[in-house]
Amino acid sequence: MTVEAAVGYALIALGPALSIFVTSISKKPFLILTVLSSTLFWLITLIVLSAAWRIFLPLPSTVLWPYGSLVITSVCLQEGSRILFWKLYKQASRPRLFLIDKMQIALAGGLGHGVAHGVFFCLSLLTPAFGPATFYSDKCSKMPIFLVSAIMSLGFLLIHTCSMVVAFNGFAEGKKTDRLFAPMVHLVAAMTTLVNLAQGGCIVGIPLLCVVTIFALQHCWHVVLRRLTENSNTQFIS
Repeated sequence: MTVEAAVGYALIALGPALSIFVTSISKKPFLILTVLSSTLFWLITLIVLSAAWRIFLPLPSTVLWPYGSLVITSVCLQEGSRILFWKLYKQASRPRLFLIDKMQIALAGGLGHGVAHGVFFCLSLLTPAFGPATFYSDKCSKMPIFLVSAIMSLGFLLIHTCSMVVAFNGFAEGKKTDRLFAPMVHLVAAMTTLVNLAQGGCIVGIPLLCVVTIFALQHCWHVVLRRLTENSNTQFIS
């Protein structure tokens, strides 16, 4: 494999994040701080999770339920950090923010979660990808492991970003469905990764994750469009 291929994998995983950062985040310092603080929150949950599961490692390769327990624990911790992030945002935010500012803060928070996931689960694996060959796992002989990790990182990047926008809207409006959307879609997406543990499972698991990602994008689009329409109508009436 070549340097170009490795860079390509990195751009698959984090290219959309770079585009969002350049076009929507980089121009406002408080949004940059939001991305960094959200990334820190995600890393803290990862440290706590790794410490809690340290005594159970290595996990048996023939039994799947420990991996399911690990996924559920990880989702619970990360969703708990999302709630804590929202509460800190409410305490630190100014009393009168425009709707677009609130959405940008939610976007930056979700982007921080997604970037942290992509850096840890994709970029950290790409060091050997700069060599002259590629690598296939025994469970997935059809796709290079670097491509699998890049596509999965892209999926979770978009899911985390969309989920934060929807969750912030749910917390602000008190909508139970939007509050539950983030943990539910996160859990479903995380569970699809367990399919990769089966022989040839990546051929099924990757498309399933893509379906969940498209669903998250569509729901986020509807939520944002509805809020902007309602806000525009309110301003017109007033």
